[in-house]
Amino acid sequence: MNIRFYNARILPLCAADETLLTGELWTENDRIALVGDPAGRPRPAFDREIDCRGNVLLPGFKNAHTHSAMTFLRSFADDKPLHDWLHEDCFPMEAHLTADDVYDLTKLAVLEYVSGGITAAFDMYYHVDRISDCARDTGFRFVLCGAVNDFGGTKESLRDDYLRLNRSHPLISYRLGFHAEYTTNESLLRDVAALSEEFHAPVFTHLSETAAEVDDCIRRTGMSPVQYLDSLGMFRYGGGGFHMVHPRAGDFEIMKARGLYVCTNPASNVKLSSGVAPIERYYEEDIPVAIGTDGAASNNCLDMFREMFLVTGLQKLTVGAAAADPMKVLHSACSVGARMMGLDDCDCLKEGKQADLMMLDLHMPNMQPENHIGKNVVYSGSKANVALTMVAGRVLYERGAYAFCPDPDAVYRRANEIITRIRKAEGR
Repeated sequence: MNIRFYNARILPLCAADETLLTGELWTENDRIALVGDPAGRPRPAFDREIDCRGNVLLPGFKNAHTHSAMTFLRSFADDKPLHDWLHEDCFPMEAHLTADDVYDLTKLAVLEYVSGGITAAFDMYYHVDRISDCARDTGFRFVLCGAVNDFGGTKESLRDDYLRLNRSHPLISYRLGFHAEYTTNESLLRDVAALSEEFHAPVFTHLSETAAEVDDCIRRTGMSPVQYLDSLGMFRYGGGGFHMVHPRAGDFEIMKARGLYVCTNPASNVKLSSGVAPIERYYEEDIPVAIGTDGAASNNCLDMFREMFLVTGLQKLTVGAAAADPMKVLHSACSVGARMMGLDDCDCLKEGKQADLMMLDLHMPNMQPENHIGKNVVYSGSKANVALTMVAGRVLYERGAYAFCPDPDAVYRRANEIITRIRKAEGR
Protein backbone atom coordinates (compact mmCIF):
# COMPACT_ATOMS: atom_id res chain seq x y z
CA MET A 1 0.00 0.00 0.00
CA ASN A 2 1.23 3.51 -0.88
CA ILE A 3 0.26 6.25 1.58
CA ARG A 4 0.75 10.00 1.44
CA PHE A 5 0.99 12.04 4.65
CA TYR A 6 0.68 15.76 3.91
CA ASN A 7 0.45 19.02 5.87
CA ALA A 8 2.87 17.37 8.31
CA ARG A 9 5.54 18.43 10.71
CA ILE A 10 8.31 15.82 10.70
CA LEU A 11 11.02 14.97 13.23
CA PRO A 12 13.23 12.46 11.37
CA LEU A 13 15.51 11.94 14.42
CA CYS A 14 18.46 10.77 12.36
CA ALA A 15 20.40 12.76 14.96
CA ALA A 16 19.50 13.98 18.45
CA ASP A 17 19.68 17.65 17.48
CA GLU A 18 17.77 17.38 14.22
CA THR A 19 15.43 20.23 13.38
CA LEU A 20 11.74 20.00 12.61
CA LEU A 21 10.75 19.74 8.95
CA THR A 22 7.49 20.64 7.26
CA GLY A 23 6.09 18.92 4.21
CA GLU A 24 5.10 15.40 3.27
CA LEU A 25 6.05 11.80 3.91
CA TRP A 26 5.28 9.11 1.35
CA THR A 27 5.37 5.37 1.85
CA GLU A 28 5.68 2.69 -0.80
CA ASN A 29 4.77 -0.74 0.53
CA ASP A 30 6.95 -1.16 3.65
CA ARG A 31 9.43 1.65 2.88
CA ILE A 32 9.60 5.42 3.14
CA ALA A 33 9.68 6.93 -0.36
CA LEU A 34 9.89 10.66 0.46
CA VAL A 35 10.46 12.91 3.46
CA GLY A 36 10.06 16.69 3.21
CA ASP A 37 9.36 18.79 0.13
CA PRO A 38 7.75 16.85 -2.76
CA ALA A 39 8.49 19.58 -5.32
CA GLY A 40 9.85 18.16 -8.55
CA ARG A 41 9.08 14.57 -7.59
CA PRO A 42 6.69 12.58 -9.80
CA ARG A 43 3.57 11.86 -7.82
CA PRO A 44 2.69 8.17 -7.64
CA ALA A 45 -0.78 6.72 -7.29
CA PHE A 46 -1.65 6.59 -3.59
CA ASP A 47 -3.97 4.10 -1.95
CA ARG A 48 -4.62 6.58 0.84
CA GLU A 49 -3.85 10.25 1.56
CA ILE A 50 -3.77 11.46 5.19
CA ASP A 51 -4.04 15.14 6.06
CA CYS A 52 -1.84 15.52 9.15
CA ARG A 53 -3.27 18.99 9.87
CA GLY A 54 0.09 20.16 11.21
CA ASN A 55 0.56 17.17 13.49
CA VAL A 56 4.02 15.69 13.90
CA LEU A 57 5.44 12.46 12.44
CA LEU A 58 8.30 10.72 14.27
CA PRO A 59 9.97 7.32 14.12
CA GLY A 60 8.03 4.94 16.32
CA PHE A 61 9.27 4.27 19.82
CA LYS A 62 11.48 1.20 20.19
CA ASN A 63 10.76 -0.61 23.44
CA ALA A 64 14.30 -1.88 23.87
CA HIS A 65 13.62 -4.17 26.83
CA THR A 66 10.38 -5.87 27.73
CA HIS A 67 8.76 -9.17 28.68
CA SER A 68 5.49 -8.80 26.79
CA ALA A 69 3.56 -11.77 28.16
CA MET A 70 4.09 -10.59 31.73
CA THR A 71 0.98 -8.48 31.23
CA PHE A 72 -0.80 -11.21 33.22
CA LEU A 73 1.02 -10.06 36.39
CA ARG A 74 0.12 -6.40 36.04
CA SER A 75 -0.71 -5.06 39.53
CA PHE A 76 -0.35 -8.53 41.02
CA ALA A 77 3.37 -8.73 41.82
CA ASP A 78 3.80 -5.36 43.49
CA ASP A 79 5.60 -3.53 46.27
CA LYS A 80 8.55 -5.89 46.70
CA PRO A 81 12.28 -5.65 45.91
CA LEU A 82 13.60 -7.51 42.89
CA HIS A 83 14.68 -10.76 44.55
CA ASP A 84 11.41 -11.28 46.43
CA TRP A 85 9.35 -10.14 43.44
CA LEU A 86 11.04 -12.71 41.20
CA HIS A 87 11.10 -15.70 43.53
CA GLU A 88 7.84 -15.20 45.43
CA ASP A 89 5.61 -14.02 42.61
CA CYS A 90 7.00 -14.14 39.08
CA PHE A 91 8.71 -17.52 38.88
CA PRO A 92 5.92 -19.51 40.59
CA MET A 93 3.17 -17.88 38.53
CA GLU A 94 5.06 -18.11 35.24
CA ALA A 95 5.50 -21.86 35.73
CA HIS A 96 1.78 -22.27 34.90
CA LEU A 97 1.88 -20.42 31.55
CA THR A 98 1.23 -22.40 28.38
CA ALA A 99 2.48 -21.48 24.94
CA ASP A 100 -1.03 -20.34 23.98
CA ASP A 101 -1.17 -18.18 27.11
CA VAL A 102 2.00 -16.45 25.98
CA TYR A 103 0.45 -15.76 22.57
CA ASP A 104 -2.69 -14.21 24.08
CA LEU A 105 -0.82 -12.18 26.68
CA THR A 106 1.64 -10.93 24.08
CA LYS A 107 -1.27 -9.81 21.90
CA LEU A 108 -2.54 -7.77 24.86
CA ALA A 109 0.88 -6.14 25.08
CA VAL A 110 0.84 -5.36 21.35
CA LEU A 111 -2.45 -3.50 21.78
CA GLU A 112 -0.75 -1.41 24.44
CA TYR A 113 2.39 -0.92 22.36
CA VAL A 114 0.75 0.38 19.22
CA SER A 115 -1.71 2.61 21.06
CA GLY A 116 1.35 4.25 22.63
CA GLY A 117 3.36 4.79 19.44
CA ILE A 118 5.66 1.78 19.89
CA THR A 119 6.60 0.08 16.61
CA ALA A 120 9.05 -2.58 17.82
CA ALA A 121 9.83 -4.47 21.01
CA PHE A 122 12.98 -6.26 22.18
CA ASP A 123 11.21 -9.11 23.93
CA MET A 124 12.90 -11.56 26.31
CA TYR A 125 10.51 -14.38 27.10
CA TYR A 126 9.70 -18.03 26.58
CA HIS A 127 7.68 -19.85 23.90
CA VAL A 128 9.31 -17.74 21.21
CA ASP A 129 7.45 -19.53 18.42
CA ARG A 130 4.11 -18.32 19.75
CA ILE A 131 5.50 -14.79 20.12
CA SER A 132 6.55 -15.08 16.49
CA ASP A 133 3.03 -16.16 15.59
CA CYS A 134 1.75 -13.04 17.33
CA ALA A 135 4.11 -10.86 15.28
CA ARG A 136 2.80 -12.36 12.06
CA ASP A 137 -0.84 -12.11 13.11
CA THR A 138 -0.69 -8.52 14.36
CA GLY A 139 1.87 -7.05 11.96
CA PHE A 140 3.97 -5.83 14.89
CA ARG A 141 7.77 -5.95 14.81
CA PHE A 142 9.52 -8.15 17.39
CA VAL A 143 13.18 -8.68 18.09
CA LEU A 144 13.37 -11.76 20.29
CA CYS A 145 16.12 -12.10 22.87
CA GLY A 146 17.46 -15.38 24.17
CA ALA A 147 16.71 -16.01 27.85
CA VAL A 148 18.62 -19.19 28.70
CA ASN A 149 19.47 -19.72 32.37
CA ASP A 150 19.75 -22.44 34.99
CA PHE A 151 15.98 -22.99 34.87
CA GLY A 152 15.76 -23.66 31.16
CA GLY A 153 17.46 -23.47 27.79
CA THR A 154 20.70 -24.84 26.41
CA LYS A 155 23.41 -23.85 23.97
CA GLU A 156 21.70 -26.05 21.39
CA SER A 157 18.25 -24.51 21.85
CA LEU A 158 19.70 -21.00 21.72
CA ARG A 159 21.61 -21.82 18.55
CA ASP A 160 18.52 -23.33 16.94
CA ASP A 161 16.36 -20.31 17.78
CA TYR A 162 19.02 -17.95 16.44
CA LEU A 163 19.30 -19.74 13.11
CA ARG A 164 15.60 -20.47 12.68
CA LEU A 165 13.98 -17.23 13.77
CA ASN A 166 16.37 -14.87 12.01
CA ARG A 167 15.18 -16.35 8.72
CA SER A 168 11.50 -16.74 9.48
CA HIS A 169 9.72 -13.44 8.68
CA PRO A 170 10.55 -9.78 7.90
CA LEU A 171 8.98 -8.64 11.19
CA ILE A 172 10.90 -11.13 13.34
CA SER A 173 14.56 -11.24 14.30
CA TYR A 174 16.51 -12.86 17.11
CA ARG A 175 19.48 -11.88 19.28
CA LEU A 176 21.63 -14.04 21.51
CA GLY A 177 20.94 -13.56 25.21
CA PHE A 178 20.66 -15.08 28.65
CA HIS A 179 18.57 -14.05 31.64
CA ALA A 180 21.29 -12.75 33.98
CA GLU A 181 24.70 -13.56 35.40
CA TYR A 182 23.18 -14.48 38.75
CA THR A 183 20.75 -17.03 37.25
CA THR A 184 23.18 -18.64 34.80
CA ASN A 185 26.07 -20.97 35.71
CA GLU A 186 29.51 -20.38 34.26
CA SER A 187 29.42 -23.41 31.98
CA LEU A 188 26.26 -22.13 30.29
CA LEU A 189 27.68 -18.60 30.14
CA ARG A 190 30.72 -19.97 28.31
CA ASP A 191 28.37 -21.73 25.92
CA VAL A 192 26.64 -18.44 25.13
CA ALA A 193 30.01 -16.75 24.60
CA ALA A 194 30.97 -19.59 22.25
CA LEU A 195 27.83 -18.98 20.18
CA SER A 196 28.68 -15.29 20.04
CA GLU A 197 32.09 -16.25 18.67
CA GLU A 198 30.57 -18.69 16.18
CA PHE A 199 28.14 -16.14 14.75
CA HIS A 200 30.18 -12.98 15.46
CA ALA A 201 26.98 -11.83 17.17
CA PRO A 202 26.26 -9.48 20.08
CA VAL A 203 24.88 -10.75 23.39
CA PHE A 204 22.25 -9.14 25.65
CA THR A 205 21.28 -9.72 29.29
CA HIS A 206 19.95 -8.19 32.50
CA LEU A 207 23.05 -6.53 33.90
CA SER A 208 24.01 -4.71 37.11
CA GLU A 209 20.36 -4.12 37.93
CA THR A 210 20.74 -4.02 41.72
CA ALA A 211 23.58 -3.21 44.08
CA ALA A 212 23.16 -6.63 45.73
CA GLU A 213 23.61 -8.37 42.36
CA VAL A 214 26.86 -6.50 41.74
CA ASP A 215 28.18 -7.03 45.27
CA ASP A 216 27.44 -10.75 45.11
CA CYS A 217 29.23 -11.12 41.77
CA ILE A 218 32.28 -9.33 43.16
CA ARG A 219 32.23 -11.60 46.21
CA ARG A 220 32.11 -14.75 44.06
CA THR A 221 34.40 -13.76 41.18
CA GLY A 222 36.38 -10.74 42.30
CA MET A 223 34.86 -8.79 39.40
CA SER A 224 31.75 -6.77 38.63
CA PRO A 225 29.19 -8.48 36.38
CA VAL A 226 30.38 -6.44 33.38
CA GLN A 227 34.00 -7.35 34.03
CA TYR A 228 33.24 -11.00 34.74
CA LEU A 229 31.17 -11.52 31.60
CA ASP A 230 33.76 -9.71 29.52
CA SER A 231 36.45 -12.02 30.94
CA LEU A 232 34.47 -14.94 29.49
CA GLY A 233 34.54 -13.36 26.02
CA MET A 234 30.84 -12.54 26.19
CA PHE A 235 31.02 -9.08 24.63
CA ARG A 236 33.70 -9.51 21.98
CA TYR A 237 31.12 -8.68 19.32
CA GLY A 238 29.19 -6.13 21.34
CA GLY A 239 25.75 -6.39 22.86
CA GLY A 240 24.22 -4.66 25.80
CA GLY A 241 22.88 -4.64 29.30
CA PHE A 242 19.29 -4.15 30.36
CA HIS A 243 19.03 -1.77 33.35
CA MET A 244 22.76 -1.07 34.10
CA VAL A 245 21.82 0.80 37.25
CA HIS A 246 25.00 0.07 39.23
CA PRO A 247 28.16 0.18 37.08
CA ARG A 248 31.44 -0.06 38.99
CA ALA A 249 34.90 1.32 38.39
CA GLY A 250 36.28 -0.11 35.17
CA ASP A 251 32.89 -0.93 33.67
CA PHE A 252 32.70 2.24 31.57
CA GLU A 253 36.00 1.47 29.86
CA ILE A 254 34.83 -2.05 28.96
CA MET A 255 31.50 -0.78 27.70
CA LYS A 256 33.16 1.78 25.45
CA ALA A 257 35.76 -0.67 24.17
CA ARG A 258 33.15 -3.31 23.34
CA GLY A 259 30.55 -0.90 21.94
CA LEU A 260 27.97 -2.01 24.48
CA TYR A 261 24.52 -0.47 24.66
CA VAL A 262 22.65 0.42 27.83
CA CYS A 263 18.89 0.00 27.94
CA THR A 264 17.48 1.94 30.85
CA ASN A 265 14.13 1.04 32.43
CA PRO A 266 13.48 3.78 34.97
CA ALA A 267 9.89 2.98 35.96
CA SER A 268 10.77 -0.62 36.78
CA ASN A 269 13.95 0.38 38.61
CA VAL A 270 12.06 2.92 40.71
CA LYS A 271 9.17 0.59 41.48
CA LEU A 272 11.45 -2.31 42.48
CA SER A 273 13.64 0.09 44.49
CA SER A 274 16.65 -0.93 42.39
CA GLY A 275 18.04 2.57 42.00
CA VAL A 276 18.65 5.26 39.39
CA ALA A 277 20.95 4.49 36.47
CA PRO A 278 23.69 7.08 35.73
CA ILE A 279 22.28 8.04 32.34
CA GLU A 280 23.99 11.42 32.17
CA ARG A 281 27.34 9.71 32.72
CA TYR A 282 26.57 7.29 29.90
CA TYR A 283 25.72 10.21 27.64
CA GLU A 284 28.94 11.98 28.62
CA GLU A 285 30.97 8.84 27.92
CA ASP A 286 29.27 8.39 24.50
CA ILE A 287 27.86 5.05 25.58
CA PRO A 288 24.64 4.59 23.56
CA VAL A 289 21.46 4.62 25.66
CA ALA A 290 18.19 3.00 24.65
CA ILE A 291 14.95 2.99 26.65
CA GLY A 292 12.56 0.17 27.51
CA THR A 293 9.58 -0.38 29.74
CA ASP A 294 10.50 -3.79 31.18
CA GLY A 295 7.45 -6.01 31.70
CA ALA A 296 4.06 -4.97 33.02
CA ALA A 297 4.70 -6.96 36.20
CA SER A 298 7.24 -4.41 37.40
CA ASN A 299 6.24 -1.22 35.63
CA ASN A 300 3.11 -1.55 35.41
CA CYS A 301 2.29 0.07 32.07
CA LEU A 302 4.06 -0.26 28.75
CA ASP A 303 4.32 3.48 28.20
CA MET A 304 7.38 5.07 26.61
CA PHE A 305 6.18 8.59 27.38
CA ARG A 306 6.40 7.86 31.09
CA GLU A 307 9.80 6.23 30.63
CA MET A 308 11.17 9.26 28.80
CA PHE A 309 10.00 11.65 31.48
CA LEU A 310 11.52 9.48 34.20
CA VAL A 311 14.82 9.19 32.33
CA THR A 312 15.28 12.93 32.21
CA GLY A 313 13.53 13.74 35.50
CA LEU A 314 15.56 11.31 37.62
CA GLN A 315 18.82 12.60 36.13
CA LYS A 316 17.82 16.15 36.98
CA LEU A 317 17.09 15.03 40.52
CA THR A 318 20.39 13.20 40.98
CA VAL A 319 22.77 15.21 38.76
CA GLY A 320 21.29 18.64 38.08
CA ALA A 321 18.62 20.51 36.18
CA ALA A 322 20.57 20.55 32.90
CA ALA A 323 21.10 16.76 32.82
CA ALA A 324 19.56 14.41 30.24
CA ASP A 325 18.64 16.85 27.48
CA PRO A 326 15.12 15.96 26.31
CA MET A 327 16.10 15.70 22.64
CA LYS A 328 18.80 13.19 23.55
CA VAL A 329 16.17 11.25 25.48
CA LEU A 330 13.73 11.32 22.54
CA HIS A 331 16.52 10.14 20.25
CA SER A 332 17.26 7.30 22.70
CA ALA A 333 13.60 6.26 22.71
CA CYS A 334 13.09 6.29 18.94
CA SER A 335 16.44 5.79 17.26
CA VAL A 336 19.17 4.40 19.54
CA GLY A 337 16.91 1.56 20.61
CA ALA A 338 16.47 0.54 16.97
CA ARG A 339 20.21 0.26 16.50
CA MET A 340 20.59 -1.68 19.76
CA MET A 341 18.01 -4.15 18.46
CA GLY A 342 19.70 -4.51 15.07
CA LEU A 343 16.93 -2.56 13.35
CA ASP A 344 19.14 -0.08 11.52
CA ASP A 345 16.47 0.26 8.83
CA CYS A 346 13.97 1.51 11.42
CA ASP A 347 15.99 4.12 13.29
CA CYS A 348 14.80 7.34 11.62
CA LEU A 349 12.50 8.79 8.99
CA LYS A 350 14.56 8.78 5.81
CA GLU A 351 14.00 7.67 2.25
CA GLY A 352 14.62 3.94 1.91
CA LYS A 353 14.10 3.21 5.60
CA GLN A 354 11.29 1.04 6.92
CA ALA A 355 7.98 2.89 7.27
CA ASP A 356 7.76 2.50 11.05
CA LEU A 357 6.34 5.71 12.47
CA MET A 358 3.83 7.42 14.70
CA MET A 359 1.77 10.56 14.34
CA LEU A 360 1.22 12.65 17.45
CA ASP A 361 -1.78 14.94 17.69
CA LEU A 362 -0.64 18.44 18.61
CA HIS A 363 -4.21 19.78 18.69
CA MET A 364 -4.54 18.96 22.38
CA PRO A 365 -4.04 21.15 25.44
CA ASN A 366 -0.94 19.35 26.72
CA MET A 367 0.91 20.08 23.46
CA GLN A 368 0.15 23.80 23.32
CA PRO A 369 1.69 26.28 22.87
CA GLU A 370 4.31 24.98 20.48
CA ASN A 371 7.39 26.61 21.96
CA HIS A 372 9.37 23.42 21.28
CA ILE A 373 7.54 20.42 19.88
CA GLY A 374 10.27 17.90 20.70
CA LYS A 375 10.42 19.00 24.32
CA ASN A 376 6.64 18.90 24.51
CA VAL A 377 6.76 15.24 23.46
CA VAL A 378 9.17 14.34 26.29
CA TYR A 379 7.97 16.64 29.07
CA SER A 380 4.22 16.81 28.49
CA GLY A 381 3.35 14.21 25.86
CA SER A 382 1.23 11.17 26.63
CA LYS A 383 -0.33 8.17 24.93
CA ALA A 384 -3.45 10.29 24.45
CA ASN A 385 -1.50 12.19 21.78
CA VAL A 386 -0.87 9.10 19.65
CA ALA A 387 -3.15 9.43 16.64
CA LEU A 388 -1.61 6.77 14.43
CA THR A 389 1.02 4.03 14.54
CA MET A 390 2.44 2.41 11.39
CA VAL A 391 4.70 -0.64 11.13
CA ALA A 392 6.25 -1.68 7.81
CA GLY A 393 3.93 0.64 5.93
CA ARG A 394 0.75 -0.70 7.50
CA VAL A 395 -1.38 1.41 9.84
CA LEU A 396 -1.87 -0.81 12.89
CA TYR A 397 -3.52 1.75 15.15
CA GLU A 398 -5.52 4.88 14.39
CA ARG A 399 -7.48 6.93 16.90
CA GLY A 400 -8.68 4.04 19.03
CA ALA A 401 -9.04 1.40 16.30
CA TYR A 402 -6.72 -1.59 15.82
CA ALA A 403 -6.34 -2.93 12.29
CA PHE A 404 -5.47 -6.43 13.53
CA CYS A 405 -7.96 -6.65 16.39
CA PRO A 406 -11.58 -5.63 15.82
CA ASP A 407 -12.58 -6.88 19.29
CA PRO A 408 -10.04 -5.85 21.96
CA ASP A 409 -12.49 -6.87 24.68
CA ALA A 410 -11.98 -10.50 23.67
CA VAL A 411 -8.25 -10.10 24.33
CA TYR A 412 -8.97 -8.55 27.72
CA ARG A 413 -11.31 -11.38 28.66
CA ARG A 414 -8.73 -13.97 27.74
CA ALA A 415 -6.06 -12.27 29.85
CA ASN A 416 -8.38 -12.28 32.85
CA GLU A 417 -9.18 -15.96 32.31
CA ILE A 418 -5.47 -16.77 32.31
CA ILE A 419 -4.62 -14.97 35.54
CA THR A 420 -7.77 -16.33 37.25
CA ARG A 421 -6.76 -19.88 36.34
CA ILE A 422 -3.18 -19.43 37.54
CA ARG A 423 -4.15 -17.71 40.77
CA LYS A 424 -6.51 -20.61 41.53
CA ALA A 425 -3.74 -23.13 40.80
CA GLU A 426 -1.40 -21.25 43.15
CA GLY A 427 -4.06 -20.78 45.81
CA ARG A 428 -3.80 -16.99 45.68
